[in-house]
Amino acid sequence: MHSPALSDRDFNRFSAFIYETCGIKLPPIKKTMLSARLQKRLRQLHLDSFSAYLDYVLSPDGQARELCHMIDVVSTNKTDFFREAKHFDVMTSLVLPDYVQRMTHSAHKTLRIWSAGCSSGEEPYTMAMVLEEFFSRYPGLDYSIFATDICTEVLAKAEEAIYSDDVVAPVSAVFRNKYLMKGKGAHKGFHRVVPELRRKVEFRRLNFMDRDFGIDRKMDIIFCRNVIIYFDRKTQCALFEKFYRQLSPKGYLFTGHSETLEGIGDRMDRIAAAVYRCRK
Repeated sequence: MHSPALSDRDFNRFSAFIYETCGIKLPPIKKTMLSARLQKRLRQLHLDSFSAYLDYVLSPDGQARELCHMIDVVSTNKTDFFREAKHFDVMTSLVLPDYVQRMTHSAHKTLRIWSAGCSSGEEPYTMAMVLEEFFSRYPGLDYSIFATDICTEVLAKAEEAIYSDDVVAPVSAVFRNKYLMKGKGAHKGFHRVVPELRRKVEFRRLNFMDRDFGIDRKMDIIFCRNVIIYFDRKTQCALFEKFYRQLSPKGYLFTGHSETLEGIGDRMDRIAAAVYRCRK
């Protein structure tokens, strides 16, 4: 089958749509890369042109089923259990003790944490293990985890919470025994997160480019790590502003190590590498 060519017109349509939809800016130098990576999607969907592919992505069915694949094409998504493990050390040594002290003397007894850009669920389930372990020492205090991604397909995988042995390898033996169920028979080679932790995580589709996040509660902690590295400064600034407004007073923001707080840096204090606390 002859591979279709990506015209300048179609590239510009893709570039404008991708920027408007998810904030990623594709300069003309990325045309060859985009063409090569999208060829696989065209073949899989049995489409004979890039125009037909973009028309499909723009359709309601394409928005639900294909948009995440297109975003994967233009970005590099990586997620692991206990990725950047030092962040979870900071949580248990600094952030959570701060909240325990505050929650003990207030009516606010449930810590609210948001995994923004959760992909297939490894980050929020890591949070759940760490929080479950920590709050077991504090009867009367609790936590809830809100996890979002733009891709419905990875969210379905996250809700299923089944991971292969190699994926759960970063989880300690102690945590694997407590929080993961080992598959048997036809499920050998896989683990599933225990029901108690799955019930603690609420998954929802969310696009950062929406005018409003549509979240009806303030968050005490937001994790948004290595998600917006492909955004231009204008988009990063607007997004960090929305994160700041979504945080509760003295809330915490965890970012990727290469991301800077465009637009809100003067309103947050750095307490550790890529960990910030609101001054408000």
